[in-house]
Amino acid sequence: MSETLELARAAAQRTPTVTAQLAARVASMRLTELPAAAVTVAKQCLLDWLGVALAGRAEPLVGILLDDLAPADDPAGVAILGHRRRVRPLDAVLINGAMGHALDFDDVIMPMGHPTVPVAPVVFALAEARRATGADALAAFIAGVEAECRIARLIGPSHYARGWHTTATTGTFGAAVAASRLLGVEGEALSHALGLAGTQAAGLKSCFGTMSKPLHPGKAAQNGLLAARLAARGFTSDIDILASAQGFTATQSTSADPAAGLADRPAPWVVEALFKYHAACYLTHDSIEAANQLRVEAGVDPGVIAAVTVRVPEGHLGVCNIAAPATGLECKFSLRMTTALALAGEDTFQDALFSDATARRPDLVALRDKVTVEPTQVGRGCEVAVRLQDGRVIARTGDVSQPMRDLGAQQERIERKFRHLGGKALGEARAVQVIELCREFDTLPDLAKLIELVRA
Repeated sequence: MSETLELARAAAQRTPTVTAQLAARVASMRLTELPAAAVTVAKQCLLDWLGVALAGRAEPLVGILLDDLAPADDPAGVAILGHRRRVRPLDAVLINGAMGHALDFDDVIMPMGHPTVPVAPVVFALAEARRATGADALAAFIAGVEAECRIARLIGPSHYARGWHTTATTGTFGAAVAASRLLGVEGEALSHALGLAGTQAAGLKSCFGTMSKPLHPGKAAQNGLLAARLAARGFTSDIDILASAQGFTATQSTSADPAAGLADRPAPWVVEALFKYHAACYLTHDSIEAANQLRVEAGVDPGVIAAVTVRVPEGHLGVCNIAAPATGLECKFSLRMTTALALAGEDTFQDALFSDATARRPDLVALRDKVTVEPTQVGRGCEVAVRLQDGRVIARTGDVSQPMRDLGAQQERIERKFRHLGGKALGEARAVQVIELCREFDTLPDLAKLIELVRA
């Protein structure tokens, strides 16, 4: 009997843990072996994030973070986007991460959340500090996104449903993997880095519509970077944080599916990135698109609307159903207000639209109050149905759940978005230079020129 037990123990020791399997998978990713689409979309993610971050550089939450964490320039530090200031890397990634999510205009991958914003700040900070090549930085970014998306699949939908903000929680793992890649943290040390990430991972959906939501990815970036730095020095943690009793998954999920997190895929997760062309929560975009169709295609005028019904999946109600938003931030998480904005012909691409003044505008408030949200939509998309004063009902469905596969067309849209957002901070000439450098990101000898441009 004892011999049988010893054999069983030996077999268990030879079987890699769930965390070790995931770590090995992301550590083995090589840029030269990835599909061209993955490299292209990854560069698009970084360009898009830079534009969104630069557009958020003057948000009040960024000012508070700068005053508290970076009151003076540190020549030995790394760059704060949109500001002529450098600061120690741990603080820089928090500020840049929060800045990149301040407008809630950054990319999305379902079911992870916002993939780029917890990872990109770490990649830029370490690439600057260590003079990494563009290829190494891009590989680290793709590996970080892969890790956070796989962990999101592994923990399943119950995690988000219970109130955890997945961008913050799984984003911490993504940041740790990207940092580990650039710091040379491998093997069991990488499992320790993931354990350190998991024990710090946090972020609650109750904070949506406040400054704390953008703080989430900033903290994820900071915690992930700290995890990798400590692991590089031999700091220990739970080496199977994703599957151990009382570990991350066991305490924060009731729908764990390790096989889903470790499953083979035809392409890295980064190719599933969805880019935002409305400056509001992504779960409002389907209804915005449907409302735009009603206004443009069906010729619906706000003056003849008696009532509006927005039908969404039930899960939307816990994310973006603020009924009477009082601030610009709250407007971004209000299906009623974003639908009203679209029906009124307002350009929801304009980040400046989402202001406290907009939240108070009498005509928009009156239209917003005609909107009812129902959790009755099944399947993809959301339906907006308008009942006119003459009794007619006209409906349209919007669906932005599928990535564009025409990457050339996607590149054009993202570059237009960057010129609009980044151009305000940099000027047209510098914005064009940033676009050109991001197109060739994987061939850059280092990121020095790009970072100098985006410091503004």
